[in-house]
Amino acid sequence: MPNYVLQEMSEEMGNGQKKVYPRMQTYSLHDFNTVIRHMREYSGSFSEGAIRGVMDALVTTMKSWMPLGHNIKIDGLGVFSLTLGFDTATPSEATEAKKQKKGDADDEPRTKYRHVCIKGINFKPDPKLLELMNQEATFERAETDVVVPRKPNDSLEERIRKALAVIDRQGYMTLSDYAIATSQSRTTASKDLRHMTSDPTSGITTRGSHSHKVWIRRANDDKTSE
Repeated sequence: MPNYVLQEMSEEMGNGQKKVYPRMQTYSLHDFNTVIRHMREYSGSFSEGAIRGVMDALVTTMKSWMPLGHNIKIDGLGVFSLTLGFDTATPSEATEAKKQKKGDADDEPRTKYRHVCIKGINFKPDPKLLELMNQEATFERAETDVVVPRKPNDSLEERIRKALAVIDRQGYMTLSDYAIATSQSRTTASKDLRHMTSDPTSGITTRGSHSHKVWIRRANDDKTSE
């Protein structure tokens, strides 16, 4: 039976009270091959090759049509749409032209962030899907107190040890997993993880991006060497 923990938000509500919300405990990350195998088991009449072909065609369709301004709706699943943002790593054409003309390395605020890129994909689930999942799911509260974010009292080495323990148990670690394991706010935990992943000796690196970003062990990192 799935479990949840109660997490206290680091920010206060308007009335000065802390908001508590339930967070599901996750235990594994199903990769593409695992999902294909499960779909084959449920469908019964389709081969894994046929299912893989349909999934690949869906990804290709999303990649081709969503950047043109089209959202993708799949009945029974939900709607996919893009999130845009400014690409601060790429200078705008106006900026480059100005630099070439004036030889000025500085940039004007109006021309600094002209390049727009895709930052992520939003997903709004079909209400029927949520209804069906709620009919199937029953959650129990894990035997733990409300998790209250605080500044870490543990040393960096101890926080790395806790992070690696989560990764070894689940195969990966989310930002929320690390925040709960170290009793930090998500903001503090995110900064902490950036510091860890920038240090090759931590044994921790990332996979994915944005809402799909997880933390894993670095390749060739032997957990027995701890």
